[in-house]
Amino acid sequence: MDDNKQKTKPTKTIDNGKMEDSTLKMEGGKSEQDDQSSTIKVQSSTVDLPSSKNDNPDARWYVVHTYSGHENKVALTLKQRVESEHLEEKILDVLVPTQEKIEIKSGKKVNVKEKIFPGYILVKMVLDDASWLAVRTTQGVTSFVGMGNKPTPISDSEVATIVKFTQTEAPMYKQVFAVSDAVKIVDGPFADFIGKIDSVDGEKGKVRVLVSIFGRETPVELDFLQIKKI
Repeated sequence: MDDNKQKTKPTKTIDNGKMEDSTLKMEGGKSEQDDQSSTIKVQSSTVDLPSSKNDNPDARWYVVHTYSGHENKVALTLKQRVESEHLEEKILDVLVPTQEKIEIKSGKKVNVKEKIFPGYILVKMVLDDASWLAVRTTQGVTSFVGMGNKPTPISDSEVATIVKFTQTEAPMYKQVFAVSDAVKIVDGPFADFIGKIDSVDGEKGKVRVLVSIFGRETPVELDFLQIKKI
């Protein structure tokens, strides 16, 4: 499980997630006040697991490996197969965990659905020969995850954690910049300056860039849209 750990390397004191006052803040060429610190909020502290109208107390969640990039297609094909082969009592649910992210495309912010575990889907099923065969022979499936050749179920608490992660209210930015990246400022009063990223705030989509002004290295806070990698 990876994905979105932010790399930060602050060189100055940070108080409650805010850049200290000596940092210049530029948004579209204008100075702005410190944003109030924001945190990602989950809809509830207890998360209900996905359920099926044909819920079965013997069903467990299994992790199924697929070709990367084919997760949604595999999930759809498997659901269609369950219906056509009348396996609703054996295969209850198929889940492709995703999280909403903000991506910069052509200089614009676009909301996208990003898969949390590329190459994997979760299947709730009563494991027997028929259900195993239906899943394993679905086009795009490569294997079950487990010990040896035996699929190993994951706990409900693990699935609840995954579902909770998919339900975050505030979408985060896709991590496209990292500390020490060399960038060019493309907007604002420092346009065409070259600098180095000192810290990244993935929640707000901002970076702090060190640029040389009058022979001094000065930190400037910028939006993701105001810089590009070089």
